[in-house]
Amino acid sequence: MSEMVFAEGKILARAQDGVGTVVFNQPEKRNAMSIAMWDGMAAALDAFEADDAVRCVVLEGAGGKAFVSGADISQFEQNRSDADAQRQYNAKTSLGRRKLLEFSKPVIAKIQGFCMGGGLGIAMSCDMRIAGVGSEFGIPAARLGIAYGFDMVKNLVSLVGPAQAHFILMTGGRLPAEEAERMGLINKLHPAESLDAEVAKITSQIARNAPLSLRANKRTVRAVLADAADRDMAAIAAAADACFDSADYREGRRAFMEKRTPVFTGA
Repeated sequence: MSEMVFAEGKILARAQDGVGTVVFNQPEKRNAMSIAMWDGMAAALDAFEADDAVRCVVLEGAGGKAFVSGADISQFEQNRSDADAQRQYNAKTSLGRRKLLEFSKPVIAKIQGFCMGGGLGIAMSCDMRIAGVGSEFGIPAARLGIAYGFDMVKNLVSLVGPAQAHFILMTGGRLPAEEAERMGLINKLHPAESLDAEVAKITSQIARNAPLSLRANKRTVRAVLADAADRDMAAIAAAADACFDSADYREGRRAFMEKRTPVFTGA
């Protein structure tokens, strides 16, 4: 797949060796998210969802100084000036948020530099967060006089617990990457110069694994975190059954017995 361009070049997407990559490409604003970029991310995820060759996706920021520094504040006066405007803004950006939350394949946030506010919200919606030394994290809502929505706060609490969530939200300060790792906000921390290589190791391993198993396990983890009333237990059971009935399961058994690397097709 050749490089795809969305949001007038502020969202870039490409796929190679089973790994899709979405790049937030507004480095002059530390990759702050505009409304068009939310739509662009949604379109990129749709393309990767439909491509069976893509086994997992990495989200990253251009320029090396930021993953996503938050929402584009230059649009606040026009799009988020009061509660009514905020509701309209949420409606305009909800497609991108929903596409990320509902994406069926593994998603990794590769973070270098600032990961703040809505940018941290994006990272927390991913399945894993791998960061480089020198990265900084925070939710400065209290310093702007705003509040974040339920879904983002729920993700934060599920990762770090209520006490640390209070600390992050109430201080509005920045956390160094080492502190974020200690809290459980990120999965792994690596030197900045080796971040690309370390993420590539993870994505290579994921891309070799069975796609049906990856999807089923992701669905189940998400269900564990959901309210009981929102869990589709029949769909979870069906996804597990599909794994056991799959050609990939037969291939996995044979490969184990033959002491070789399995070749999974997603069927």
